[in-house]
Amino acid sequence: MRFDLGAAIEATGARTLAPELLPDALKVQTDTRSLERGAAFLALRGERFDGHAYVAEAFARGAACAIVDDPQSVAAGRPALVVADTLAAYLALGTLARRSFDGQVVGITGSTGKTTTKQFLLGLLRGAGITCTATPENENNEVGVAKFLCGLERGDPRVAIIEMGARKHRDIDVLVAAARPEIGVLTNVGEAHLEIMGTRERIAETKWALPAGSRRAVLSLADDASRERAPSLAAAPMWFGIDGEQPPHVHAAVVVEPDSVWSIDGDGATETHRLRIAFPGDHNRRNLAAAFAAGVLCGAAPRDLAEAAEALALPPGRYEVLELGDGVRLVFDAYNASLSGTLATLATFGHEEASRRIAVLGGMAELGDDAPAMHEKVGEIAAKRAHVVLAGGRFARDTARGVEGEGGVVVRYASNDDATVWLRANVRPGDAILLKGSRRYKMEEIARALGAEGFA
Repeated sequence: MRFDLGAAIEATGARTLAPELLPDALKVQTDTRSLERGAAFLALRGERFDGHAYVAEAFARGAACAIVDDPQSVAAGRPALVVADTLAAYLALGTLARRSFDGQVVGITGSTGKTTTKQFLLGLLRGAGITCTATPENENNEVGVAKFLCGLERGDPRVAIIEMGARKHRDIDVLVAAARPEIGVLTNVGEAHLEIMGTRERIAETKWALPAGSRRAVLSLADDASRERAPSLAAAPMWFGIDGEQPPHVHAAVVVEPDSVWSIDGDGATETHRLRIAFPGDHNRRNLAAAFAAGVLCGAAPRDLAEAAEALALPPGRYEVLELGDGVRLVFDAYNASLSGTLATLATFGHEEASRRIAVLGGMAELGDDAPAMHEKVGEIAAKRAHVVLAGGRFARDTARGVEGEGGVVVRYASNDDATVWLRANVRPGDAILLKGSRRYKMEEIARALGAEGFA
């Protein structure tokens, strides 16, 4: 979106340098490598970079002006907007863009399942004939949301789906304020980022900013925090669940069964439709239910959504099943790992038909003081779902203790190379191998070493 110069100055509280050279309208971009001639270069700061170091390069590439919080980065005579903080200014411009957007905005957050739910909703709406767009991949922080909002066109009628992540307490507040969603989907409140946020209550406070800041909330019937907080909402939520879970009286809901979906509106009218699901996992059916509920609130017919569900697939890194030869199957589910997500994956893996099930667990991250106990719990469950458990990562000892406590077979490994050596020496035809761990453990290295395609 191009911003009127006066409106952009007002929204960001900027002062100007060489104002006579400023363009009448601004198209804001942040990467000099793909900068369009005539664009306004906004200099962001990150942990390992500072966009202010590239202001001169931006002008050399044809930038019409710069947006900075360090005026010393702008050469004399060059036009610029000087703001207090460029990230805050980026979000302010995103807020400005949102005011000119005519479509519905759906926000999605939660401790697990955000990206899967987003991709499911995108596929459902498109299958139902509703035009839509969504934040790409995992661009769910302030930068990603601001970039997405600034990329919307004035008067655009599409549904815009925005994934919202959090790294610290109350992170989502500014995203909700900028996006002003009509519909807010909360997949769950779990233990993700417990190490950073400190307590589950602080996690719940952070996530709750989305349903509380939306016109209509979509909440999980299985989430205790959502049930506790739902009465505080200004409007009754739409609930979602699986396998016969029941909503509160006279509340709208969507429930996904193994081969059907039923929905109920606020007046008590119920519809049931056949459903064909091509992906595994009860937790993924729950993500589908969340997306289905949001789709209904976006105006799609339940029948159309049920038909569209047949074509849905999981995003990359979520329970990808790969054939390695000799009947050996590799299940790669290492996009990330939390306690609830890991237990859900193990529950699904436990249903894999195989000569043996081998679970390679790299470990979970950002769990705080509860990490040892959580890894021990994972080990206990893994012992029941797999014939052999390979335990790695920082808390491998705790995982192994859980496996041994249930009488399971466990092998500790110190590195991905060690795990690969063991697997090559011990895997038999017909085995199934699960790779599950936080991204910091780079489980794709094991997949690649075992010959799985797509991990080069």
